[in-house]
Amino acid sequence: MTTEAPVCPECGRPMRSGGSVLSGRQDDGRRACRSLWRCAGRHLWWKWADRPEEPLEACPLPELFR
Repeated sequence: MTTEAPVCPECGRPMRSGGSVLSGRQDDGRRACRSLWRCAGRHLWWKWADRPEEPLEACPLPELFR
């Protein structure tokens, strides 16, 4: 397991963890956590916490996490 923070796909700045959000997953119908990541450029990304190999996705509702 790596402890390196990801780099923002939009601006290339390092990202900081913004916590976790419990969310429903469409593909398997399960509830799982999404890890939130934000950069100094105020971009917000997330990914499934239990699927570390998947890429970051742009958070569709960033205004909920400001």
